[in-house]
Amino acid sequence: MSALPNGITKLFLHKAWKDSQFQHLTKVQQDAIPLILDGKDVMAESPTGTGKTLAYVLPIVEKIDPSNKNVQMVILAPSRELVMQILAVVEEWTEGSEISSVALIGGANIKRQIERLRTNPELIVGTPGRVMELIKAKRLKMHDVKTIVLDEGDQLLINEHLNVIDSIIKTTLRDRQIVMFSATLPEQTAKLGEKFMHDPVSISVNKTEKNVDHMYFVSERRDKPDILRRLVRGEIETALTFVRDIGNLNVLSQRLEYMNIKHSVLHSEATKRERVASIQKFRAGHDSVLLATDIAARGLDIDNLSHVIHFDLPDNATQYTHRSGRTGRMGAAGTVMSIVTASEARVLRKYARELGIELKEKELYRGEIIDKKMRAKTNNRRTKKKR
Repeated sequence: MSALPNGITKLFLHKAWKDSQFQHLTKVQQDAIPLILDGKDVMAESPTGTGKTLAYVLPIVEKIDPSNKNVQMVILAPSRELVMQILAVVEEWTEGSEISSVALIGGANIKRQIERLRTNPELIVGTPGRVMELIKAKRLKMHDVKTIVLDEGDQLLINEHLNVIDSIIKTTLRDRQIVMFSATLPEQTAKLGEKFMHDPVSISVNKTEKNVDHMYFVSERRDKPDILRRLVRGEIETALTFVRDIGNLNVLSQRLEYMNIKHSVLHSEATKRERVASIQKFRAGHDSVLLATDIAARGLDIDNLSHVIHFDLPDNATQYTHRSGRTGRMGAAGTVMSIVTASEARVLRKYARELGIELKEKELYRGEIIDKKMRAKTNNRRTKKKR
């Protein structure tokens, strides 16, 4: 087991590292931790599942002064689910220390959050809207904030959040540190991020996930639900399945219900309680399929998820990367499947070329997944025998 970098001195962090039984730091952790410890502004692009959260949690926790009972570190994320996942990581790695943390998310009881702020947490994890709301209400004071982390930067630096992010950063001192992490970092996002930073150092980790297989099945649009049914009842036990929008999701949900396939749904119109229940049922293995829209599944982390299925084709290669990144996390094996029409297959192959991934066409034959070419060879042999 490798040791933590020299700059990590807090004993509880070393104990947590030992207890985690991680064998070594990932590439993004090796690159980012020393830079963040050194106070550099950092812009990091690294695939989902490569340990990005720990890459910034370790150094910012190291830099917290527990004797200063003011907010010193702020982590911003675009969704409630991602905020809670980040908070869980923070709490795991600060266990046994004097450092406390609080989640601030929209849709939750704001009075309770104000009460928790009165306990003087040193670290805040929150969604931009709620964080800004509490700043305006003078319940969250930012004058001692040393570092702001933008997690999933490409989702935070969009029109919906950009002005709020700008306002939050302006409430801190000019010498604050800005750190941005994302699975994909388009040029436009990088330029927007640079406006908030001082001479940022860029980190980019190889996007290709060698331990993840990418395949696709071509079908008529009306036959897509049946392909999904055959996959789930065949070689796949559970699958996170992406659908374009709530309308499509509801239609597919009705079809799966008719087919007696146990499934849960995850979309932005569901209540917090409904979303939590859906995720818990899927994680527990009660449901074979979790149907999700992109907005609802952003930042969703399900341990040991073996399969991701694109039931509806993503709008672009970036979206394909984010969806697919739910499997094959931290070096585990995973499979990404796309169910596409013939015209969608051409678009999907274009995404594969952009991303540098190997994409194989498959088909279902007698309940098994086989190569398209293999089926063609089998048919040719049968034809020759008949002759």
